[in-house]
Amino acid sequence: MTSSPPNTDVRNGNFICGVVEGFYGRPWTTEQRKDLFRKLKKWGMDSYVYAPKDDYKHRAYWRELYTVEEADHLTSLITAAKEQGIVFYYALSPGLDMTYSNQKEITALKRKLEQVSQFGCEAFALLFDDIESELSKSDKEAFQTFANAQVSVTNEIYNHLNGPRFLFCPTQYCSSRAVPSVTHSEYLNTLGSKLCPEIDIMWTGSKVISKTLSVESIQEITEILRRPPVIWDNLHANDYDQKRVFLGPYSGRSPELIPLLRGVLTNPNCEFYANTVAIYTLAYWSKCSLDTKVNNSISADIKLETENDDGISNEDAPVSLSKNIYHPRVALKNAIMEWLPEFFIEKEAWGPISKPQPPLTMVMPIIPILPSVNTCMSLTTTTTTTSSSACAKIPEVNTNQLQALADVCSTVTATNVTPIPNAIMNSLVSPTKVVTNDSLPNPIVTSVSNFEIPSKIPISSIPIPIMNIKNEDSVDSIVDEKSEDADATSLKNSEHNEQTMHEHSIKNATIEEDVTITEAEANNLNNGEPSVEIKSIQENVSMTDGVSLPSSPTEPMECGSSLASQSSPKPMAKSPSDDVVMSETVSTSSGSMQVEGSDTSLTSSADMNEDFEKSSNEKAITVEDLYLLCDLFYLPFEHGSRGLQLLNEFNWLKMNACILLHSGRKPDNSKPEVQEWLRRADKFSTLCQSVLVLSRKIACCTNRELVYDLFSYVWDIAGVISLLNAFVKWLSLGTFPVNINSYTQGSYTWFSKGWREMFMSGDQEPWIFRGGLTSDLQRLIPVDSGNDLFIYKLPDIPTPNYYLIRPYSNADEDEIYRVCQKKSCDESISTELYPENIRNITADHLVGPFVTINPELCMVVQNASNVMVGYACAALDARIFYRNQEMCWVPAMCEKYPLSLMDSDDLPTTAKKSIQNFHHFNYDCPSEVLNTHPSIMTCFVLDEEMATDQSVGKRLVIVLLAALRSNGSFGVHVCINQSDSHLFQFYSKMGFSEIYRDSGNSRIYLGRNF
Repeated sequence: MTSSPPNTDVRNGNFICGVVEGFYGRPWTTEQRKDLFRKLKKWGMDSYVYAPKDDYKHRAYWRELYTVEEADHLTSLITAAKEQGIVFYYALSPGLDMTYSNQKEITALKRKLEQVSQFGCEAFALLFDDIESELSKSDKEAFQTFANAQVSVTNEIYNHLNGPRFLFCPTQYCSSRAVPSVTHSEYLNTLGSKLCPEIDIMWTGSKVISKTLSVESIQEITEILRRPPVIWDNLHANDYDQKRVFLGPYSGRSPELIPLLRGVLTNPNCEFYANTVAIYTLAYWSKCSLDTKVNNSISADIKLETENDDGISNEDAPVSLSKNIYHPRVALKNAIMEWLPEFFIEKEAWGPISKPQPPLTMVMPIIPILPSVNTCMSLTTTTTTTSSSACAKIPEVNTNQLQALADVCSTVTATNVTPIPNAIMNSLVSPTKVVTNDSLPNPIVTSVSNFEIPSKIPISSIPIPIMNIKNEDSVDSIVDEKSEDADATSLKNSEHNEQTMHEHSIKNATIEEDVTITEAEANNLNNGEPSVEIKSIQENVSMTDGVSLPSSPTEPMECGSSLASQSSPKPMAKSPSDDVVMSETVSTSSGSMQVEGSDTSLTSSADMNEDFEKSSNEKAITVEDLYLLCDLFYLPFEHGSRGLQLLNEFNWLKMNACILLHSGRKPDNSKPEVQEWLRRADKFSTLCQSVLVLSRKIACCTNRELVYDLFSYVWDIAGVISLLNAFVKWLSLGTFPVNINSYTQGSYTWFSKGWREMFMSGDQEPWIFRGGLTSDLQRLIPVDSGNDLFIYKLPDIPTPNYYLIRPYSNADEDEIYRVCQKKSCDESISTELYPENIRNITADHLVGPFVTINPELCMVVQNASNVMVGYACAALDARIFYRNQEMCWVPAMCEKYPLSLMDSDDLPTTAKKSIQNFHHFNYDCPSEVLNTHPSIMTCFVLDEEMATDQSVGKRLVIVLLAALRSNGSFGVHVCINQSDSHLFQFYSKMGFSEIYRDSGNSRIYLGRNF
């Protein structure tokens, strides 16, 4: 553990440096805030601003006084801050519905702040951000401008409180919101000339989230405001994107700014325990006086010291810098040393994981992005591309395509706009509860958003994570490694309440047939609680949180609220008049997955599982693990070094896979270029595995509160990385055409012309590029129009369970037959009870032709015990597939299963149908199907595995579709009986839709394009 950053500079006397809890979504808890005060003192910071947008009486119900219970909690917070030498700023946001000319409103504001002052508070703030700038009719009669109204109220309140420390957040709080510009803004000039000079004004920079703060821009706003600003810094704010958390160091702000500023307050991640790096590195920065960019020779030395041959920054920070020179990597290194002990503090958490950010629930149509329009939460539908055999031209990205970029960044596919009203929380009493009543009057005026907001807010009562802190004062203590290993050796999945899907048989060579399962058996599957041991590795694929995506166009200082988990004592029974527990509606089974190649690829599944078993004995998280974690979730405009390595290596492997092709069946490993490809593929696989190990380690940490904050992000990215690794394993087989690059280029990826430059420039707000590194990696998978396959629910609880997906190998035949034979039958007799001579007839009928004729397009999935639990098989051209089947497979089956078997009275009906199909084989697929969906596939995952993790099937299908697309196919179909409702439901969830109905044969053809 490191000590506080050295104070080697002389900064201006009253520099404010600390944290503003000013984000939207789930507020922090009382205990977390007290923990924050201790850390602020330790790291040499001095200020905290209480301004949680969705806390009960801060914004929505700002007029209401605190109850006795609430007053006790707030008093304890103020007292705790004073004990640590931290200035506690109490902020109110009255601008949503305040009438500035109404004296009753002024009186209510005074009364509220007077009450808080009686709790011991000596510093205050009024925030007028994220509101409409139009005055009401009565206000227009009293004030010339909007600025005059705010100035009048603020000055009166400031004087009424006898001139305390006071912060003011303007409505035009950044350059991009200044009308028409900073210099010519009547609003800002009015603030500068008429607001009491002792009141400090907050400013976010050039944008809501500013990549950099320049000396020139600070000098400009200082001149207009007639005072140096306090920077409200949203660099680490993540309340606008549920896919991103920011763990990179404070950067883009030179310490030379310090003498020009009144202070800096960081508005960090919604997740409290994800903020050590953000807060510590700001503290470190505040004690420096120079930037490494000031001296060109220093910058050149650092670049040589920290970059590799590819120009990607290495882990190690420069070691020869003076202590008064700020370098982000040095600050990150020290922050990680501060953060590591927190992973070993014993803290508990219960309930399902839920996101703290505001939920996103709708998609907007593609529209141009205008500077004056609030675009934070605008979403778009998914993009599609058409197939072409010609080499694809690399698409260019320009400002007119920004909405298309936001489009592919989003994994939401719904199109109905259904705004969710803000949830009104009360974190002073309980971090998980809202005000009672079945509905609440909504104080937020309709004009706040671009959508109509209902006048009543329905309040739901849904179970959510409840957390409890143990050893509260042991912030700096480290739990013994043996104790950490012994902690929580097993976890239970929550009940599975969704109906289990069942995959079933193909009726004949082109038809899959499902068989009924008894209601009792279905209930047993639905209500089971399988135990999940911590020995295995969590590695699931999650591209969105099922149903939680944004409701209204909002920004980091302008988002809706979240219903989510938070720390609190264990729940107790409440009367109907008490607060209502609230939560997101998202929970899921907690299986996950790991991908692996067949024994003809780089690493065998046995080797991979052996590596995981070995790593399971080394569960303690390390400094190296945290470096990797921070690199994966770096900053809004920048990916970390190993994040870039994942992007670059996968793209290189995909674009250069054609060097594996030669006249033989397998790649010629003697060629230098092939050896280079295999070496880099092995290196990529190692990096992928390190992410999977990281996810397992985080899932097993004793600090469960911290785990609940971080796990969903790591689970998410690990799942996407596992798919990339699976695709690389398949590429290593060399079973694709020489023009593969014309099929796998991708329309909008990190490597599209202009994309990376626009992402890193800071010219656009970061919510334009939704999803961060996770989405950038996802878009490299060669499956267009496949966003629906990346929509997964969060795990219920952090768990290290995982699945492996890999290409099929010949050694898998017995196992894949075993899985196929477990498909439900339309009779009570299991295929395992069939006579020995016909026991394999179901598998010979359904999956045998695929693994025999087209094994290169077969994928299998294994569970954490290395047992196969599912498969997905395809044929590139259904016509050729069935012609080959008729020529070589069907004759062998007719010989194996002669018609004489039909004479047996005890022969099951399903077996009889299979025999008849073999002996009367007839392929007749409609041209309407083949013209647009020429490929055919089948997929099956054991029911018990689908009950544990319903996304296994989707992940399996993604890899198979990527393999098909690499071979030039852009459409695939399945054929089922009209009565097969279970199969219809299963394939519908895989994104298949009906494309043809053959009433004469009672068949339905389902297809999807990709």
